[in-house]
Amino acid sequence: MSTEFVCRICGGKVHEFFDFGRQPLSDAFVVPGADSRKEFFFRLATGICEKCTMVQLTEEVPRGHMFHEDYPYHSSGSAFMRAHFEEFAGRLLATELTADDPFVVEMGCNDGVMLGTLAEAGVRHLGVEPSGGVADVAAARGIRVRKSFFEESTALDILSEDGPADVIYAANTLCHIPYMDSILAGVKVLLAPGGVFVFEDPYLGDIIERTSFDQIYDEHFFFFTARSVQAMAALHGLELVDVERLAVHGGEVRYTLARAGARTPSGAVVELLAEEDRRKVAELATLEEFGKRVNKIRTDLVALLNRLHEEGRTVVGYGATAKSATVNNFCGIGPGLIPFVSDSTPAKQGRLTPGSHIPVRDPKAFADPYPDYALLFAWNHADEIMAKEQEFSAAGGRWILYVPEVHIV
Repeated sequence: MSTEFVCRICGGKVHEFFDFGRQPLSDAFVVPGADSRKEFFFRLATGICEKCTMVQLTEEVPRGHMFHEDYPYHSSGSAFMRAHFEEFAGRLLATELTADDPFVVEMGCNDGVMLGTLAEAGVRHLGVEPSGGVADVAAARGIRVRKSFFEESTALDILSEDGPADVIYAANTLCHIPYMDSILAGVKVLLAPGGVFVFEDPYLGDIIERTSFDQIYDEHFFFFTARSVQAMAALHGLELVDVERLAVHGGEVRYTLARAGARTPSGAVVELLAEEDRRKVAELATLEEFGKRVNKIRTDLVALLNRLHEEGRTVVGYGATAKSATVNNFCGIGPGLIPFVSDSTPAKQGRLTPGSHIPVRDPKAFADPYPDYALLFAWNHADEIMAKEQEFSAAGGRWILYVPEVHIV
């Protein structure tokens, strides 16, 4: 495609490579009977910067539309994710927080699941969380929370009140934020001389390899690689010093940044950079081929659902995830093919999925009676979910997945 935009990281030319069309806010679940004309939509399209290689959305959704008082996602909702964050907190205690009176700041602390372990250990901490509802949950757990977005001005305030941070952490947060210059300026202001900024987000290399196109939605503005993070850090006097591949959320990388020259980059950084070059992750041709596979998934999934519908089979959705908004609206899936989606989040139950308007129901509805098939939108938690829903399988139920291709389990 010839459409060009300006990179939000370095100002270079961004070449658009895939357009998902008109999409709603992924977590804006609709009250039945509400005026659908007021539902917010935008064009969801992706591009790559020819200069710093950062893959990004070409249209920004105002942050207040996405992260607000009623934001429904809770990090502690998954036992697997709770264990993930507790393990990381324990690692910080053993490696980075050994000095006297260390201080940790978490951007987007959500309901405080990671900071809770540090708080129990007596570590000074602060969660910076703009979504008031989940921030209140964290505060009720005894977490110290500041209800705001993290940016340079926020960092200056924190520095004056608490001093420098030994660790600044963000999980599934940094990729949400288009104004990266202010974020990294804030990190540089707040970070102690020998401190680290650690963040983990979906990895573009895994998205391409698995064709997990539903990782692309309004809240995910950037799609990081070691190469693009290295370039981004250098623009702000920071350096990529470590990377770690993670199995969570369908494939992520944990990146560690430090002040330039403060630490020696690990061998893992060199290895991942070489792997990305070998796989040509940051080349436009690779991304355009990814787009062809995405279109095939749409064709195959819609054909399968139509066939099952014609055969009189029952199919319901499982997991009213943010990712499912991209799937449903890109593929044109509505209540005619999926009568409801089962989800355990109370804030979503009784509402309709964004754009596609499929009813979201309590998990009790999933077993009353069991459907013939379940379309697993929460595929990144497949092992955990399938282990919990063994009675569905025992009753003859089958799972439909669409990553890395449409298949039935």
